[in-house]
Amino acid sequence: MTHEIHDSAYSWLRLLVTLAIATVANVGMWAVIVVMPAIEAEFGAGRAEASLPYTLTMIGFALGNLWLGQLVDRLGVTAALIGAAALSAASYVAATVMPSILTLSAVHLALGLGTAVGFGPLIADISHWFSRRRGIAVALVASGNYLSGAVWPTLLADMLADSGWNRVYLALAVITLVTIIPLSLLLRRRVPLEAHGAAQAAAQLRAKSAGLSPRALQLLLGLAGIGCCVAMAMPQVHIVAYSVGLGYGPAVGAEMLALMLLGGVVSRVISGLVADRFGGVRTLLAGSVLQCLALFLFLPWDGMVPLYLISALFGLAQGGIVPSYALVVREYLPAREAGARVGFVMMMTILGMALGGWMSGWIYDISGSYQAAFVNGILWNGLNIALMLYLLSRSRPRQRMQPA
Repeated sequence: MTHEIHDSAYSWLRLLVTLAIATVANVGMWAVIVVMPAIEAEFGAGRAEASLPYTLTMIGFALGNLWLGQLVDRLGVTAALIGAAALSAASYVAATVMPSILTLSAVHLALGLGTAVGFGPLIADISHWFSRRRGIAVALVASGNYLSGAVWPTLLADMLADSGWNRVYLALAVITLVTIIPLSLLLRRRVPLEAHGAAQAAAQLRAKSAGLSPRALQLLLGLAGIGCCVAMAMPQVHIVAYSVGLGYGPAVGAEMLALMLLGGVVSRVISGLVADRFGGVRTLLAGSVLQCLALFLFLPWDGMVPLYLISALFGLAQGGIVPSYALVVREYLPAREAGARVGFVMMMTILGMALGGWMSGWIYDISGSYQAAFVNGILWNGLNIALMLYLLSRSRPRQRMQPA
């Protein structure tokens, strides 16, 4: 069921503005990776200590997806963007004057909260403005996260080398304020109530066919998100370390990671087109199966050329999985609660990435090999596949018995 506002010229204009905001807002989670070596050198910290700012950034990013998603439902996306941009800018500035690695890490928790506005909350908002093309719209906004990771580290590298990480963070504070706040004012228009009503009716029909309460379905999607992202984290978080352990060096591992991210952008666009035709559940299931197959390829082959190819295939397989959760939420759950519910599922996927990154390292420490870590990822991926098959089977219309 659609409304005249759906898939309109304004919807596509809003999509372009939202993608531009996402590319800037997400820089916080990539900037901390770029400046990590400089922070380690300045504070004389160990590798584990120097990783704390990134860890707390990701925790804040996970929590921010939930909190800011709820704020979008209540106050609209413009208010959430302005508040998050101010929080991010203040965090960048505060980080430059922190006297220790611990206080610096605490500031990055706030930076993660502000950065989160560029992911789940924007995905939830754009989903209201599309019906027939919702899949590609959500996929493009989700791609802003990967585009940010592909663009900003390159742009910041020269400034980091010439002026230091403090100057990088001060520049990012200014860029965040002068881009996100003006662009957010272009998104002040709210979805008409009658458009919510049409989407609500369609979601209720699908939820009724699945036979699950909104809370049960949300928890199922959250568990599925953890499963797929524990598996996803193994290559993404550890590919550089895996490359070093094989003797190929960190530069080769970084190139493999870049291939994964670029493949992820392509995958998100393709998955959006597929979802518009086949729906979120089927698209998510297909991506999860492909990701599982790509993980299997890491087991028998560890040569440099095969790993380049497998890394590219893994990116092409997994990129569309996380955005598909937002589509499933919109297909089955109340439209007026999209921000909070999409935020919750996005939070669970991010926590899955954090858990998977730690778990893979722990398995390597006790086994001395990444082979068992890949197998662990495959098993968690299997959980995601099983849950999606369960939801798909519950959602199929039941055949009525014909009278004898």
